[in-house]
Amino acid sequence: MFELTDKVALVTGCGSSAPGWGNGKAIATLFARQGAHIVGVDRDTEAGSETVRVITEEGFSCRVETADVTDDASVAELVKKVIEREGRIDILVNNVGYSMPGGPAELTEAVWDEQMDVNLKSAYLTCHHVLPIMAEQGKGAVVNIASVAGLRYVGKPQVAYAAAKAGLLQFSKTTAVIYADKGVRVNCVVPGLMETPLLGALAQKYAGGDYQGFVASRHKQVPMGHMGNAWDVAHAALFLASDEASYVTATELVVDGGFTSATR
Repeated sequence: MFELTDKVALVTGCGSSAPGWGNGKAIATLFARQGAHIVGVDRDTEAGSETVRVITEEGFSCRVETADVTDDASVAELVKKVIEREGRIDILVNNVGYSMPGGPAELTEAVWDEQMDVNLKSAYLTCHHVLPIMAEQGKGAVVNIASVAGLRYVGKPQVAYAAAKAGLLQFSKTTAVIYADKGVRVNCVVPGLMETPLLGALAQKYAGGDYQGFVASRHKQVPMGHMGNAWDVAHAALFLASDEASYVTATELVVDGGFTSATR
């Protein structure tokens, strides 16, 4: 089940800036293990190259492109390269994103714009260039990585991130309906509190650098008693990208250990 044999998967944010498994790295690795040829994308060449190393050492197929998915010209060139080399794009995973603290009174316009670019515009740009290709193929799957912050307030003052992720959820639904009769499916994975290499940076932003206290607090917030990890996100993305989900579109798969059902 969940075979991706010979499918070309374009995975943005495929690297991990710190040791361990980030969402993009885990998604790329899991998809490769299922037979997909991975074209990873990252602004950080070193981070992307580490993902390539992991996948190729296991005997699977992966190459990485350096691109800025918030820039139209960069995305256009990226997609052109993929089509020239691979001939098709079967799966698109939009995984880039990060949060910055602040409400509307505290956030500068520059930070607001950057949050919108990274967390929402990036998905628009990749879809803008990839969806016509998938429509012409008559088949394709887009998986956008959103966040429970797009569903409700989760205890952190991150208004721009929350607004962008909420926008990504509705962007995905609307796009899915538009492309449903073209054989293209669009869905979202909605992670909750996850234990990834980004936790260190989040502790600096939201807990004054108290990493251990931040981790303990997040574990306590989840009904299952612990945070999830990048592999939980990756397996959800695999289902939505696979042919086993061929009748699933315009939906969200929440991966949060019960977090959103236990909060108001």
